[in-house]
Amino acid sequence: GEKRVTVRENKLPVTVRLPANKRLDALAASVDRLVAWLARHWLMVFNVVVAVFIGMPFLAPVFMHAGATGAGRLIYALYSPTCHQLPERSFFLFGPSGVYSATELETLGLLPAGINTFQRELLRWVGAPEVGYKVAVCERDVAIYGAILFSGLIFALLRTRLRKPGRSLPKLPIWLYALLLIPMAVDGSTQLVGLRESDWLLRLITGTLFGAATVWLAYPYVDEAMTDVAQPANRK
Repeated sequence: GEKRVTVRENKLPVTVRLPANKRLDALAASVDRLVAWLARHWLMVFNVVVAVFIGMPFLAPVFMHAGATGAGRLIYALYSPTCHQLPERSFFLFGPSGVYSATELETLGLLPAGINTFQRELLRWVGAPEVGYKVAVCERDVAIYGAILFSGLIFALLRTRLRKPGRSLPKLPIWLYALLLIPMAVDGSTQLVGLRESDWLLRLITGTLFGAATVWLAYPYVDEAMTDVAQPANRK
């Protein structure tokens, strides 16, 4: 295989034969196909990644309950940089209750009495057989990522219907997005500074609003960008 390249020498066009790099051409073609596939199927990829990300924390208590503590603690460790994992702000599986306050866990002798929130976070306590084991992310994170997944699935169902000829997908206005963030900002900040303690229901509601609003703000823009990428990639 050869390539013909036209160059100018002494102001006259001269055709020079260059050896073709078949491996490089094959690599470029593979990259083009990968880009085209991702541009067409980005939403599926996003939804699968989010589903795995939110599903893994629920496997941690399953592993702990089944006796596979090494696998369970590995998941807790992997998610610890993303979440404080405080037991009083997490859901529990395989116990008599799905949620516990710090006072209840202290009364049961499962947490040291009198320690503050930061100290409880450092303990990385995952649970016990008598109360169950906590999910590896907090209640608010469960709501956020769950809402992102659910909204992404709804977006996949409605995308074709919402797309009009010659018009882009409708987008959530920035002002409405900011308005939907206020409940979580107020709930989280007042809890952070110690003015009050939120509860699991408020964390679910505020996290859900944030996750759903983020999808309906961002995904239409991503869809436009991927459509622009897919068109020339498909032509190639």
